[in-house]
Amino acid sequence: MRIGINCFEDVEIRSIIASGGEVGDCDITGQKNVLIYDTLSENNTADLAVLLSEILDVYTPESELPSDFPQTRLAYIEETLSSDWSIFNLSIDKIKQVVMEVCKSIYAEDSLVFKERVGLERLCDSDFLRRNCIMKESSWERFMSSIKNINRFHSNHINLELLQKLFDSPSLQLSIPEKSVTYYRARISGEEVYSKNEMGPPPNRLAIGGRANSKGISCLYLASDIMTTFHEIRARDLDYVSVGEFVPNKEIKLVDLSNLHKISPFSAGTFGCEWFAINMNILKKISDEIAKPLRRQDSELDYLPAQYIADFIKCLGYDGICYRSTLNVQGLNYAIFNCKKFDCINVKLYHITSLSYYAEPSIV
Repeated sequence: MRIGINCFEDVEIRSIIASGGEVGDCDITGQKNVLIYDTLSENNTADLAVLLSEILDVYTPESELPSDFPQTRLAYIEETLSSDWSIFNLSIDKIKQVVMEVCKSIYAEDSLVFKERVGLERLCDSDFLRRNCIMKESSWERFMSSIKNINRFHSNHINLELLQKLFDSPSLQLSIPEKSVTYYRARISGEEVYSKNEMGPPPNRLAIGGRANSKGISCLYLASDIMTTFHEIRARDLDYVSVGEFVPNKEIKLVDLSNLHKISPFSAGTFGCEWFAINMNILKKISDEIAKPLRRQDSELDYLPAQYIADFIKCLGYDGICYRSTLNVQGLNYAIFNCKKFDCINVKLYHITSLSYYAEPSIV
């Protein structure tokens, strides 16, 4: 079977397929003339069966699980791979087709892992969870509730040692050389353009709470492009907006949270498939929390979980974080803890003459 590169989201698997350099037609999606992984080829530089079987081996068929294993934690393997892992870019039925074909040298077609619902038995192992789960035996939801309503500055729900190991891993490191990239910051300014000195963050005494900073702690928020800045400040029709161009005046080191929800379990220096299996949903929730914009009806307390994570990264000595923009899906945002590490080199005035809106329907 020839499987096209676009059947996969995982960066390591895509890199393996790309390095093979084989081009053909995908038997799964019908795409023509794309990079492919041919399960019958003898020229494969790496065996995807070994990688995928590492994930399958984490799960136990229902008939082999303890009788009291929670029913809510059971699902068919293709459902689990679709919902809990960022590996495939396929529908559930096609995921099963690919996995069975790729892993047929390791798993028989009638293996229980393909026939029965499966579960992660480690979720019932308290000792393992305390040592290996970011939230120990708790949940992200309990952590959010605790930090908002019970204990603001310390939490027994989160494993900070494990969180530090994650943030220090090579997959999340982002180094930006001095004067190598231009970033942008926007302010609604009226018809007079702001000066360079006016484009920085407010001083500590005027700083309000944001996604990556608490009230009274200044933070420089930048974006990867001008359009993202317009979305982030909620610019309205006919507004005048001053946009500053910022460059780093020295090398800066960031923790890249923009792909935290898609970090590959096969990357060198990561934690292994079993670790990812119990933490993947938590990583997605942290990623979503960091990127979530504050709505008009929300309280500033809703930023506390993201502020806690950002402040911990700051304490580890990093210069800031990179995270997704949910207001402009093509953009990235940056929170820089020390604004003195960036220089504003230019400011331009923009007049917003039209707006576009997209409303995503809610499922009731």
